[in-house]
Amino acid sequence: MQITRVTPFILHVPVTGSQIADSTHSITHWGVVGAKIDTADGLSGYGFTGTHAHLPSDQLITRCIETCHAPLLIGEDAHDVHRLWRKLARDPALQWIGRAGITTLSLAAIDVALWDLKAKAAGVPLCKLLGGQVREKVRAYNTDIGWLSIADGQLVEGARRAVDQGFTGIKIKVGSTVERDLRRLAAVREAIGPDVTLAVDGNGKWDLASCLRFCRGAAPFDVFWFEEPLWHDDVKGHAQLARSTHIPVALGEQLYTADAFSEFFAQQAIHWVQPDCTRMGGLTEVLQVCEAAHAFRLPVAPHAGDMSQVHVHLSYAHPACEVLEYIPWIKDCFTDPAEVVDGHFRLPQRPGAGTTPTDAAWSRYRQPTA
Repeated sequence: MQITRVTPFILHVPVTGSQIADSTHSITHWGVVGAKIDTADGLSGYGFTGTHAHLPSDQLITRCIETCHAPLLIGEDAHDVHRLWRKLARDPALQWIGRAGITTLSLAAIDVALWDLKAKAAGVPLCKLLGGQVREKVRAYNTDIGWLSIADGQLVEGARRAVDQGFTGIKIKVGSTVERDLRRLAAVREAIGPDVTLAVDGNGKWDLASCLRFCRGAAPFDVFWFEEPLWHDDVKGHAQLARSTHIPVALGEQLYTADAFSEFFAQQAIHWVQPDCTRMGGLTEVLQVCEAAHAFRLPVAPHAGDMSQVHVHLSYAHPACEVLEYIPWIKDCFTDPAEVVDGHFRLPQRPGAGTTPTDAAWSRYRQPTA
């Protein structure tokens, strides 16, 4: 399965409604920035990272794919995913300019495309290639109803509607003011009742003092986890928070390497592990994190930075994965979308990683790569 061509691409897909916001970001579109890898056998694999659909920075990633990583792949055997990951991740010139950021996002797209190719060549869904199905169902929790930009009444109504649709997990955003967020948390808990898990996500906005005050006020509402409460790299602060509250600490979507996760494990600063195939160096490195988390008996909830296309395969195949985020922005852009039925992700059926764009998405959302 000799690689003959690597072609970058960019799709900009509208988010729910016209705009969403959390404590640190406000966007109107989601960027699907990736690579198509062609082989001499006539197969094509697709992989991508997720962005805020900022075209100039998206084009930095596609330029890295085209000019830095692609030349290292031409002529290689696409079956050798792990060897090719090391070749790209440890290339001296690229390692010198960045072990995270643009080079890692480029690597993520390529690594996922290679896994997609490998599964297509085997004629099986990626989850089968990863060892097969280890659970009957993957429970979904709905984040798309919980943005800070949603007014209080709409937030409550959206939470009720999600539960009526079969979701047994809800996540809402926090990070505005402690008082407002506690009021919204209380209203949602009252609306959905005690049997639905309710998580919160701060997107790294608050300091430790604010987090501690919020956690004290949130104690009556049985919070499933507090995600990204502090700045993403603040290991010490997360460890202090984890020791100071009964609310489990969740994080990982902004960590780029397995080494970064290792420090959080070592400092007992994390309870729920949330790696992202599109943020790290693809599925190959996320699998390392899942194995490490499993060794520490820590549950994994993959971050849906790719809106679940790859992570649904991972969640069905890896025993550490327990729940998966549902954000539907880009699911209909793919031939095998990540669909939720009765609160659980459908088991993927088609060969590959679920990352092949539809013709309609390709023509409607494609952007110039340079």
